Amino acid sequence: MIPRYSRPAMTRIWEPENRFRIWFEIEAHACDAQAELGVIPKEAAKAVWERGQFEIARIDEIERETKHDVIAFLTNLAEHVGPMARFVHQGMTSSDVLDTCLAMQLKQAADLLLTDLDQLLAALKARAFEHKLTPTMGRSHGIHAEPTTFGLKLAGHYAAFDRAKKRLIAAREEIATCAISGAVGTFANIDPRVEEHVAKKLGLKPEPVSTQVIPRDRHAMFFATLGVIAGSIENLAIEIRHLQRSEVAEAEEYFSPGQKGSSAMPHKRNPVLTENVTGIARLIRGMVLPALEDVALWHERDISHSSVERVIGPDATIALDFALARMAGVVEKLVIYPAAMQRNLDLFGGLVHSQRVLLALTQAGMAREEAYQTVQRNAMKAWETRGDLLALLKQDPGVTAKLKPAELEALFDLGYHFKHVDAVFRRVFGGS
Repeated sequence: MIPRYSRPAMTRIWEPENRFRIWFEIEAHACDAQAELGVIPKEAAKAVWERGQFEIARIDEIERETKHDVIAFLTNLAEHVGPMARFVHQGMTSSDVLDTCLAMQLKQAADLLLTDLDQLLAALKARAFEHKLTPTMGRSHGIHAEPTTFGLKLAGHYAAFDRAKKRLIAAREEIATCAISGAVGTFANIDPRVEEHVAKKLGLKPEPVSTQVIPRDRHAMFFATLGVIAGSIENLAIEIRHLQRSEVAEAEEYFSPGQKGSSAMPHKRNPVLTENVTGIARLIRGMVLPALEDVALWHERDISHSSVERVIGPDATIALDFALARMAGVVEKLVIYPAAMQRNLDLFGGLVHSQRVLLALTQAGMAREEAYQTVQRNAMKAWETRGDLLALLKQDPGVTAKLKPAELEALFDLGYHFKHVDAVFRRVFGGS
């Protein structure tokens, strides 16, 4: 991922230093287990820990000749360990190192992403309670529907990211597996207890059947989870982008002092942050399909998955880390305009209360179809003339025959729509 969309902590997970450090720990822990089993001398395991080093530039130099990254690493390691290095990698195959390392990196990445989700959840919760009863227009198909509250809008997004957190925890658990099973995964040349030891030391679980590679359905689920989280980010982003439109103007991204919105038009204040994460979300979702296609490998292994994962592993996690952090900042600083929300609620002369009138007429004895046609007739007139629906209804003999003026007026009470907000908040946030 380009530096513009990268944050240091996540980037470090995918840098060569971390990757080779994990490779070294895999090999060194494996040597410890082999030594305990009497397969290699204990002095060899001790030498690996004491003298084991690597140089990234030297590994790259060796790889240019060998065309094999694991062999290049082992060669460089041997240059430091000395003769005892002949006991390193006993019975192992390259995938044991590569797949276990990738599991570690994805686990590390998931830990950062979970922290990011917690920050976004905290921001959404704080703003939801702040605007728990702030009336705003609910829209379906982009058209005015019925009143809701801005707090309820944010509570819905909180619930989505709370689900995302649960899914990511499950995906982290599923991806955190270790394979030290040797060629084609039979353990023919290495004891399964080595795998168990390495897994324990690294905080992983042994892969039940590795067939030389960890099954890629695990990885597919991990990246699919990232894709779904990206979808939730875009869902929140597009809501904010709509609310910032000039014709709506109910909320907007914080516009900092000195910020410029357009090179040509000095008045512009654009939703650039949410537009940015919308694009990033598309990128992340685009990486899910290659991960799904990686599930189908030839027999016990091939490396068609390798080139895919070398790209999407860093890029998807770095991009999602950036997007989550950016979205948390947007929510924290989001500028909200309750007066504009009320203005839009009043824009069509009470049309938002049409369902209440419909229901009241049916309860007063009018057939539903007749009630619908009666309310719709008046509502369309109010829509076209920007008139007052309540006034029109009071002039309709069919309505006044069923409902008194005071009864009609009571149906236009905005607070009626919010009587169960507390119940929804308890469902989402519990007792907090």
